Amino acid sequence: MQVGDRIYLRPHTLEDADEFYKLNLDKEVIKYTGDSAFESVDDAASFLKSYLESNEEGFGRYALILIASNEYVGWCGLKRHDSFIDLGYRLNKRFWGMGLATEAAKISLEHGFNRLNLVEIVGRTHPENIASVRILEKLGMSFSGIDSCNGIDNAHIYKIDRWQFQQHLNG
Repeated sequence: MQVGDRIYLRPHTLEDADEFYKLNLDKEVIKYTGDSAFESVDDAASFLKSYLESNEEGFGRYALILIASNEYVGWCGLKRHDSFIDLGYRLNKRFWGMGLATEAAKISLEHGFNRLNLVEIVGRTHPENIASVRILEKLGMSFSGIDSCNGIDNAHIYKIDRWQFQQHLNG
């Protein structure tokens, strides 16, 4: 478990399927993701089951939980791709604008650099997703180019390495 001031991140369980399903039902939440809603809670549970079975230790999209109320806020974490490690996050709309995504993403970057000993982490976002761009920039990530990502042809790619992250934290 990874803990922040207001939230903690823990591995998803099948008991999270209902909240996971509801999260993807909101068209605004998935607007810039290239994802579609699950057909049912059972579909969300099946996705979680296969996702949990395929995750490497220390990687994955973790359940983001509010400490004060133990509410499911969304998810955040690191995902291994063939040539890079990706930071991702998705929050229930009622938690937007509170800084929780930034807090969770910072915890994930610290985990990646300090525990997993990663060299570089990438963040990808739709160019119109201004809130996500701001989060990546607040974390000290720098724009590095445009590429396709999950059906988004012009995704903006941001990167940060271990040294840059440490400098940003100390800066």
